[in-house]
Amino acid sequence: MIANYVEIPGSHREPPKGLPAIASAHASTPGEPIEISVYLKDRSADDLLQQGPLSASAAAAKNAPAYDVAGQRAAEYANDFAKIADFANETGLAIVRQDPARRLVKLSGPIDKIEAAFRTKLHYYNDGQQGFRARSGTLSAPADVVDSVEAVLGLDTRPIAKAKLTHHLDPHAVVGHLPNEVAKLYGFPNTTGNGAGQCIALIELGGGFRDSDNQAAFRAMNLNTPRVMPISVSGGQNQPGRDPNADSEVALDIQVAGGAAPGASIAVYFAPNTVQGFVDAITRAVHDQQNRPSIISISWGSAELNWSGQGLAAMNTAFKDAASLNITVLAAAGDNLATDGIGDGRAHTDFPASSPFVIGCGGTVIDTSDGVITSEKVWNRNGGGTGGGISDVFAMPAYQANANIPESVNDRKVRRGVPDIAGDADPRSGFSVVVGGIGGTIGGTSAVAPLFAGFFALINEACSKPAGFALPLLYGSTAAFRSVVSGDNKVGNIGYTAGPGWNACTGLGVPDGSRLFAVFKQASADPASAVA
Repeated sequence: MIANYVEIPGSHREPPKGLPAIASAHASTPGEPIEISVYLKDRSADDLLQQGPLSASAAAAKNAPAYDVAGQRAAEYANDFAKIADFANETGLAIVRQDPARRLVKLSGPIDKIEAAFRTKLHYYNDGQQGFRARSGTLSAPADVVDSVEAVLGLDTRPIAKAKLTHHLDPHAVVGHLPNEVAKLYGFPNTTGNGAGQCIALIELGGGFRDSDNQAAFRAMNLNTPRVMPISVSGGQNQPGRDPNADSEVALDIQVAGGAAPGASIAVYFAPNTVQGFVDAITRAVHDQQNRPSIISISWGSAELNWSGQGLAAMNTAFKDAASLNITVLAAAGDNLATDGIGDGRAHTDFPASSPFVIGCGGTVIDTSDGVITSEKVWNRNGGGTGGGISDVFAMPAYQANANIPESVNDRKVRRGVPDIAGDADPRSGFSVVVGGIGGTIGGTSAVAPLFAGFFALINEACSKPAGFALPLLYGSTAAFRSVVSGDNKVGNIGYTAGPGWNACTGLGVPDGSRLFAVFKQASADPASAVA
């Protein structure tokens, strides 16, 4: 018997709230196989978060070198991988896969051996919509193994995230916009190939798409249908028809990203809606050597409060990897105002938008006339609206040092502020999309992330290097943004008010596409020829 077991930091989980356990997993299906994801600790420095706001000339010199990630990490983490292999052998678990680039080991074994290996108990639950497996308390492992482990994911399969989209229930009160029309409203440039040579990764935790919907949507935009590739992660599949809401999210993401950058290819990573599925999808996209996405768009998330410490750590490390590999990541800031749908009387930011390696995307409502935005306010209507606020988890990164980030309404402390940028999200001025052969108007911060993912595809096509970790340059280029100064994201008296400069509703504001494009063009030039 293995001795010297200790707790895995950040592994504590509360039992599912308000749900009785249906059965013990051990008692009912002791031999049922489970596949889990063990992520190794990241041992590299967080130098990227020490970058303050960058001018274009300073950013020109910043570019991560290309290197053999898998080869380097196989050598660097060889001892850690060996510890996991020995642990698996001693506990009767099998190694399904070892992926050095992702610092990932996939282990498999029957429930009874998994429970014994990590000193936990698993139970089955049903929330009325689906059944799932869950645990409570902490996980443990031998001390030398714990020293190597950042997260053990997959024992608990309760849903972690929700799609950040909103349907408009009164189509007669909607002024819907085709996605490429919204791109024009924000001044997105016409590049030679409209994003050609770039791949946009979309993370989806359910649903699916139909080729016929894509063809109809892009025909309505007078655009060629882009190449859209479904990619299965951890058992997730492109399965339209099972979950209409998730199908709407997938359609919105594809049609908005493709409408903004129709020349780019789109890789859609389908994963189960679990912490394991979410993290596995991100790491798969970041290290996908076949499709090589240069931008990742995420329209799913959950309040930081809902994540375990190890889930947050593993996901944030994946975003750090993306930044180090020159991949730009954008995420929806949420559609439930400053509380993020949590009714505990406190403000909450949504993760992954609150990660300091991710561009958090907030939402506005626009009025237009003759192809021009005539007014723009914070999206807040009928209990729905943009998320945003001050993280309870992440410290303020250096690039926000001069942004006058306000104190949290929870504890009067200053930490990472969310969002970073904003765009049209209110379903009253939302996006015209096709789902299941039917056209409709959808809003939500879900639309903002893929919209600006398309913008970064245009930037990457036109520049000599990818935008990559773009946040320091965004915060050094405030003149390329228009502040949204009207509105708030409050629920009652909980939340934040818009105003000049950065605010916790719309961040730096909405980009002037042509100005911001010029900033990145300048930043990609030779430092000697750049003008600050």
